[in-house]
Amino acid sequence: MNTNDRIPLYQQIQEYIRKIIITEKMKPGDRIPTEKELMNQFNVSKITVVNALTGLANEKLIDRVPGKGSFVAEETVTAITNSEPPLTSRRGLHTGMIGLIMPTIHDYFAIRLIEGIEQALNQEGYRSMIMLTDGKSEKEKAAIKELRALGAEGLLIFPVDEENYNEEILGMKLSGFPFLLIDRYLPGVETHYIAADGKLGAKLAVEHLWELGHRDIAICSDSPLQTVTVQDRIEGYMEALKDKGALINPAHMITDFKPLTVLKDAEDHPLYRYIRNKMVTAYISLNGRLGVQIFQMAKQAGLRIPEDLSIVSFDDPTSIVEEFSIFTHVKQFERDMGFRAAIQLLEVIRSNGDIKGFSKTLIEPELVIKQTSGTSPLS
Repeated sequence: MNTNDRIPLYQQIQEYIRKIIITEKMKPGDRIPTEKELMNQFNVSKITVVNALTGLANEKLIDRVPGKGSFVAEETVTAITNSEPPLTSRRGLHTGMIGLIMPTIHDYFAIRLIEGIEQALNQEGYRSMIMLTDGKSEKEKAAIKELRALGAEGLLIFPVDEENYNEEILGMKLSGFPFLLIDRYLPGVETHYIAADGKLGAKLAVEHLWELGHRDIAICSDSPLQTVTVQDRIEGYMEALKDKGALINPAHMITDFKPLTVLKDAEDHPLYRYIRNKMVTAYISLNGRLGVQIFQMAKQAGLRIPEDLSIVSFDDPTSIVEEFSIFTHVKQFERDMGFRAAIQLLEVIRSNGDIKGFSKTLIEPELVIKQTSGTSPLS
C-alpha cells in the first residue's frame, strides 16, 4: 500500500504546496496552483481542495483572494523552513509596486491626489496599483489582502472610517507592514498619516463669511458616515462661531440626509426645502460635489449666487485649471498631499523598520475667494 494512501487527500495537497514553495523557491506574493489545477492533479472534489487551502490560509502560509486565487503569504518561507529571518513585510522584496486604496475617483480632489502620488512614485522608480472600495469596509479589507498578495511593498490608504476599525489595517500595524493613511486618521490608533487641517479649514470659511456679514451659516455634509474628517471640520466651525460670541444652532449643522442622485428630484430633498425657505444666508459644504448640488438647488429655488446665498466649499469642484474656477473654496493642496504621502511611505519602506514613532503631517489649508461668496443680503 502506498504510504500516501493512508494520508487524507486534503493533507496530501497541503504537503504538495509546502514542497513546491520550497523547491521552486517561491516568494511572498507568488501564485500557487489554482483550485482547478489541484482538482485535476489529485483527482479530488472542489470541497477537498477548498478544505486544504483553508487550512493553509489558517496557518498563515497562503493568502486567499476571492476571484483571484491563492498566493504565498509573507511568513510562509520562514514557517516552512525556519532557515531565513522572518518575512514580516515585503521590505526585502523589491517589486516596485505600491498599492493605492481609494473610496472613489469621482471628484477632482481624488484626481489631484492621485496625480501627486503618481508624480512621486514615477520620480522614485515605482508604479501604483489602484483599487476602489466604494466606501465599504469589506471591499477595503479585500483590497488590502489582494494588494499584499500581489506583491505591494507598501500601501497608501484613503480609509473607510467606521466605528469598528478594519482589522486588516490593525493587522498591518501589528506586523510592521508599511502603510500610510491619507485624509484621515483612526482615533486612538497610532499610524503614519497625512491630511489637511480640516478644523483650520472650517475656521477660515466661517471667518470669511462672518466678515461678509453672514450670521446664519450652515455647515453641510452628505457623508453616510460621520468620519473623523467631518467631525474635525464641524468642530472647527463650532469653535469659530464661539470665538465670535455667536450661539450655535444645531439645526444649521446639516448632516443627516442622503446624497442627491438626480437633480430633478431636488424638490423632494430636505436640503432643497432648507435652501428654498432661506433658513440661512450661507453654506459651507464639506466636499466639492455637495457644493455644486447646493449651487444647483439654489438656482432651482430661484436664488442668486452670491446675491441671495453664499457658498464656500471644501475643495474646488469646478475645474482642474484654477483660472476657470468659480467656487470660493478651502484649498487643501491635494497634489502636494499625494506627493508627500508617497514620498513618506517610500521613506518608511526604505528604513526597514528603523523609523521610530509615526509621522503625522497636517497640511495647512488656504481660503481661495472666488464668485460664490458675497455680502449677506441681510447686511
